[in-house]
Amino acid sequence: MKVPKSLEALVRDGLVDEVIRPLKSGKEAAVYVVLSEGAIRCAKVYKEANKRGFHKQVLYREGRTVRNSRQARAMEKGTRFGRKEQEEVWQNAEVDALYRLAAAGVRVPQPYHFLEGVLLMELITDEDGVAAPRLNDLDLSGEQALEYHGQLIREVVKMLCAGLVHGDLSEFNVLVDAAGPVIIDLPQAIDAAANNHAPRMLERDVGNLALYFGQFAPELLATSYGKEIWHLYESGKLTPETKLTGHFKGRNLEADLESIMREINDAREEALARKHAD
Repeated sequence: MKVPKSLEALVRDGLVDEVIRPLKSGKEAAVYVVLSEGAIRCAKVYKEANKRGFHKQVLYREGRTVRNSRQARAMEKGTRFGRKEQEEVWQNAEVDALYRLAAAGVRVPQPYHFLEGVLLMELITDEDGVAAPRLNDLDLSGEQALEYHGQLIREVVKMLCAGLVHGDLSEFNVLVDAAGPVIIDLPQAIDAAANNHAPRMLERDVGNLALYFGQFAPELLATSYGKEIWHLYESGKLTPETKLTGHFKGRNLEADLESIMREINDAREEALARKHAD
């Protein structure tokens, strides 16, 4: 196919040998299947901020570092330069998160290069070598739901042990290959130690998983992995090998549950709106 303008720089620099086909396009990014360095990979092309649909970015920006005070002031004022810098920080957050999580053994696509708003990374495929489906496109048995839920909870724990919370985890941000779930879409990933919203976002991520898999395995709806995981993390007892129970008895549980469920529902509505816009 004809090389899109957004990928011309990578072709010119020899990072992309051939653009094979478009894979998907949404409000936040367009993804292409490409031949890169002799391997089939994907190229994620970030769209301009005014063409994207992800809201409430201020919650995710807390704790992110910027280069200097000039950049910080421009971002705060919303100047043209500030918006450009803010977009760069947003894109770099995903790139940094992918490298960090891949190194920690979390199941995410392996990143390779990031140049001029394009991220080259591993193409996740199914057992037939075709682009892997999203979790929400699968019809699961109760047994599969329990297995995939358990795998994803372990990935969430590994992410937190690496210092990150996904912040927008749901069935729409998970691919499934022959070995199970792979977590994708991380521009909103937050630093667990530097962002005051981290505990609530972790609970929302885990709550999203319980609600989705609970359709196939209703017993998951009664679990409280989020609170258990954060309590262990906060007390310095969480490791990737920690055995979880899925239950946690803490103070103010009922009061917190209502607000967390409200956030989960808001996040799911936003995710559905983005999916329908793809």
